[in-house]
Amino acid sequence: MLGSAVTSVPGSSGYFLGGVVAYGNDSKTEILRVPKEIIAEKGAVSEETARYMAIGVRDLFGSDISSSVTGIAGPGGGTDSKHAGLVWIGISAEGDTFARKFDFGGCRESVRNSAVNAAMGLISEYVLVRFH
Repeated sequence: MLGSAVTSVPGSSGYFLGGVVAYGNDSKTEILRVPKEIIAEKGAVSEETARYMAIGVRDLFGSDISSSVTGIAGPGGGTDSKHAGLVWIGISAEGDTFARKFDFGGCRESVRNSAVNAAMGLISEYVLVRFH
């Protein structure tokens, strides 16, 4: 959904290099090089995983900036400590990688849409501050 949002803008091929849907833990570790220990200790939905995913995407595509989204859209899949609606969004640029936690309510589609909007907002904010 995030890649679709970015590429819905004409001319986006001038700045969007690609994306990865790393849904399962194996794709997170094998494609984006999130350490297995991080997923085992912190979980797939965590600040650390979001950070490593963003770094992995940036390294994979050789981009100046990248983003990652990892969360629990629901309605199932949550736990007491990590409930449906919990989303971590990572941003990575050379020398600067961070992740921000979001807690969205609503149905699965609402959580997914909110995550895309939040990621687009973080990317826009970061680019405006860092590159201008």
